[in-house]
Amino acid sequence: MNSVVREDIKKIIESFSGWERFRDKTILISGANGFLPAYMVETLVELNNVFDNIHVKVIALVRNNKKAQKRFSHLLANNNLKIVVKDVCDEIIIDEKIDYIIHAASQASPKYYGIDPVGTLSANVIGTINLAKLAVKNKPESFLYFSSGEIYGELPEKDMPVSETTFGYLDPAKVRSCYGESKRMGETICVSYLHQYGVKAKIVRPFHTYGPGMQLDDGRVFADFVSNVISKKDIILNSDGSAQRAFCYLTDATVAFFTVLLNGKDGDAYNVGNPAEEYSILELAKIILDIRPELNLKIILNKPAGVNTYLKSPMSRNSPNIHKLSALGWQPQVSAREGFERTVKSFS
Repeated sequence: MNSVVREDIKKIIESFSGWERFRDKTILISGANGFLPAYMVETLVELNNVFDNIHVKVIALVRNNKKAQKRFSHLLANNNLKIVVKDVCDEIIIDEKIDYIIHAASQASPKYYGIDPVGTLSANVIGTINLAKLAVKNKPESFLYFSSGEIYGELPEKDMPVSETTFGYLDPAKVRSCYGESKRMGETICVSYLHQYGVKAKIVRPFHTYGPGMQLDDGRVFADFVSNVISKKDIILNSDGSAQRAFCYLTDATVAFFTVLLNGKDGDAYNVGNPAEEYSILELAKIILDIRPELNLKIILNKPAGVNTYLKSPMSRNSPNIHKLSALGWQPQVSAREGFERTVKSFS
């Protein structure tokens, strides 16, 4: 395992106190080799090495077996991890008892919204229905759905940081809405299955989350910046860099996901992000370049963008109100400086 990831998993386990509730339990995670859920897989499997006879088993539902084999290469011989190759848009049949379900299968990068909008929305709608049906049969202790801060749409400055009950404009006739609208529908599916069938669904809405394992070519600016530093290239901004985003390190986000899974209220949604670490894109570029000052890299502003499939967000500012999650005892701990240092180190 990457040394930074190993340290992160140790930090996650030390930062949360509810692990005994997973004793002798089986947890199914869809999209398990994805950037966000992979840390949950790592953490749950590691519990077996930290606590005596806890017997936690993870069923990792993945669509791409090659990527899963690579991501979890160090766990392939571990009997506590079972990899199942399955598209969540197909019927899901699991013969063993499942105690928790985490649905995190989704194309989260905006570069996919333009080239595969149907695939993007399908996992959020059809996949959510299929996993909800599985939950009806298994009656899990909790069902966690990964939504997104994108569901809030376009909001005025006065509504920032945004709370869970404030919603803005999403144009369903725009292809970029394939993600935000389908995440909204996924949430409605969850609360509908709770209402009609008693599925104990909770919802997390992650904002800008970064860390080891993120795809450096996924088109988002923070991934681009880390990639630039690693490849020793100047940062080119195709804007004035004034857009503001709140950045949350992966360990903080992972603890938040477990907090909601175990302690969240059925049917409720929770923002996951770090509003204390809100920066403009230009400020973030400077923070990341300062991690490796010896490279003498520069920021180049306003260079015309080339042709690409990344569909930009219209939001000039996007930041979460986290009071609701904080009431469950969660607070982010990692600064952007520390988090991006760790991220760069993990890829270096």
